[in-house]
Amino acid sequence: MSGALEALEASGAGEESVEVVRVPGSFEIPLVAKKLAAGGRADAVIAIGCVLRGETTHFDYVAGEVARGVQLAQLDTGVPVIFCVLTCDTLEQAIDRAGLKGGNKGYEAGMAAAEMANLSKKLRPMEPLRVGKNPARGKRR
Repeated sequence: MSGALEALEASGAGEESVEVVRVPGSFEIPLVAKKLAAGGRADAVIAIGCVLRGETTHFDYVAGEVARGVQLAQLDTGVPVIFCVLTCDTLEQAIDRAGLKGGNKGYEAGMAAAEMANLSKKLRPMEPLRVGKNPARGKRR
């Protein structure tokens, strides 16, 4: 999480404009992400977490559903929700991906959030296609 906060600060987001919300587990991330995105206060949401593979198939269910839920949160609200839920086989892999050997996925997510927030502001909602008669059509000179 510290990497994401660092990236947001580097991209110009003031500390007062960043809200950190913690959830009890990864499976709860999509609901909270959607509520934050739908609340109208967020330009982007970063969903940060980690699912470690255990000895059962629980990992497969949780990891896939969290990814799907985060995707739906952004599609349903139109607010970018950046997926930064690490899916790792071991704690060592998670630590490496969080900033030691594998880069800092939190920092990358923070930069992606800033970029997507700016891009979303630039993109206007599409105008609905109007179907009807064109008065210029059908006239002959």
